[in-house]
Amino acid sequence: MARKWLPMVATVALGVGLVACSDDESSTSDTTATEETTADTTATSDTTAAATEDTAAPAEGEYPATWDSNFAAWTEDAAPVACGPKEGEPLKAAWVYVGPINDGGWTQAHNEARETVQEYFGDKIETTYKENVPEGDQTLQVVEDLIADGNTVIFGTSFGFQDSFAAAAEKYPDVCFEFATGFKSGPNLSQFYGSAEDTDYLTGMAGGAASKTGKIGVLASFPIPEVVRGVNAWTLGAKATNPDAEVKVVWTNTWFDPALERKTAEALIADGADVIGVKSQDSPASGDAAKAAGVPWAGYDSDQSANYPDVWLTATTYHWDIYEIPRIQQVLDGTWTAGNYYGDLSDGFVRLAPFGDLVSEETRAAIAAKKAELTENPGGMFVGPLNDNTGKEVLAEGVQHTYGELMGMAYLVEGVVGEIPAG
Repeated sequence: MARKWLPMVATVALGVGLVACSDDESSTSDTTATEETTADTTATSDTTAAATEDTAAPAEGEYPATWDSNFAAWTEDAAPVACGPKEGEPLKAAWVYVGPINDGGWTQAHNEARETVQEYFGDKIETTYKENVPEGDQTLQVVEDLIADGNTVIFGTSFGFQDSFAAAAEKYPDVCFEFATGFKSGPNLSQFYGSAEDTDYLTGMAGGAASKTGKIGVLASFPIPEVVRGVNAWTLGAKATNPDAEVKVVWTNTWFDPALERKTAEALIADGADVIGVKSQDSPASGDAAKAAGVPWAGYDSDQSANYPDVWLTATTYHWDIYEIPRIQQVLDGTWTAGNYYGDLSDGFVRLAPFGDLVSEETRAAIAAKKAELTENPGGMFVGPLNDNTGKEVLAEGVQHTYGELMGMAYLVEGVVGEIPAG
C-alpha cells in the first residue's frame, strides 16, 4: 500500500496547518538507557532506564515481514545514509517526546517502544530520551544538543516538532532522522505512522453499540488531518452499529492536559452524551469523568481496561517497535534509507485494546468481521457514497479515498456535530 501511495506522499499539501504549543514552563528531561540499568520516571536530569516486564523485547525474527510492505523509500536509487556507530562502539539513538513518559497514553507508548528497542539490541545500542519538550523553536536546540552528545539516530514523536526536524535533517546530513505523524521528507528524514483510522472505526463501533440515546461525545486534540480522519472514522464506526448516532466533537487544542480533558468530558456528559470517546488526547483523564458518571468510555493510546473496568469499551493502541526495531537494524547493517512507513492491522502496528465487559458478544463479532475487512483494505471505511456534515458529497458511490486524500483530510463526515475552525 505504501509503495502504491508513495507519489502522493511527496506532494500532498495538508489542508490544516496547525502546530501544537506546549506550556513554555514545561521541563525537559534527558534519560539514557543501557541493558543493565533501572528506570527513574520522575527524573528531570540525566538518569538511566531499562525495559520493564510489560515491554519485554520479542525474540529475534519475531517482527512481521509485512512491515516492509508498508514502507517505501522516497527514491528507489537512494544511497544508504551512513549513520551507524563507529566500529566497536554502541549506536547512540535518541527519542524526543512532547509529554511525560508516564502520561498513560501517547508518550508512554513511544517510551515503551524505546525500552523494547533497548532490550532487543542490548549493548549494541544506547538509547536516550527527552520528555516534555515544547513544540516550536526550542525543539531544534534539543535536537542539536542530542547530536552534540553523539546521537546519530533521532526519533521525533509529535507533529509540532516537524519544522525543527526538517531543519536539523538539512543541517546534519549524516544523522538519520525518523519522524512520527508528519509529512516532510529529505534524504535523511523519514516519516512513520499508521492507519489508526482503522482501529478508530472499530472503537467507534463499540461506542455506537453502547449508546442508548445516540448522543456521543468525543474530545479531540488539534484539528489537523490525522486527528480529523480519526474523528471521522470513529463516527462512521459508531453509525455502523447505531445508525441514529450523532457524535459531538470538542477540540481541546492540546495534546496533554489532564484537567482540561476531564473538564471537557464532564461538559459533554452534562450536555447529554451517554458515551465518551477520545482522539489524540494523551491522558486517560476523560475516563475519570466517565467513571464518575457511570458512562461507557473508549480510550486512546493505551489499554486502560484494568483501571476503568466498569466503563471501559476498547481503544486504538500503537506498537512503534514494529517499525523501529527493523529500522535500527538497518542502521547497524548500513542499509538505512529515508522513506515513508504507514503501518496497519496486517503488520500489527495498530491494534485494538482488549474489550471491556460492556461490549456485547454480538458487537464483538461485528467488530471482528469489520477488522478482517480493514486488515485487507486499510482505510476502507472512507468509500462513497459519503457526505460531509454540511450535506456536500465528498465521495461518489464506490470511490475510496487515496492515501494522499487521507493525509490531507479537512472535512467532517455526516453524523459529526461540530466544525473545523477556520485557519
